[in-house]
Amino acid sequence: MHKNWPEMADTLNPLVSALRQSHPDVMRAFSQMAQSATKTGALDAKTKELIAFAVSVAARCDACIAFHAKAAQKYGATREEVAEALGMAVYMGAGPSVMYAAQALEAFDQYVARAAES
Repeated sequence: MHKNWPEMADTLNPLVSALRQSHPDVMRAFSQMAQSATKTGALDAKTKELIAFAVSVAARCDACIAFHAKAAQKYGATREEVAEALGMAVYMGAGPSVMYAAQALEAFDQYVARAAES
């Protein structure tokens, strides 16, 4: 295992909470934007999470990968759907995205394994 993605997300949660307390107006606005962007419309929640997961890879954001891997698993994405979305991230992000896509797939697999243990 390269990284423990669920542990990374668990570690970041209190840090994000502290940031929320330090900058409540900015974080409230960010939360409103997130709610608006993730609201079901022409795209369902799973599709939007697959997009966010792929963008996480293209943007090379480890923390984003951890959170969106969890959300993709939560919304019922299959490994095949995740792999296909990550393929688009690789296409758009070239070589560096290959490395992040490999790690993102590992992150998704860890959340699937954790859910199976529950």
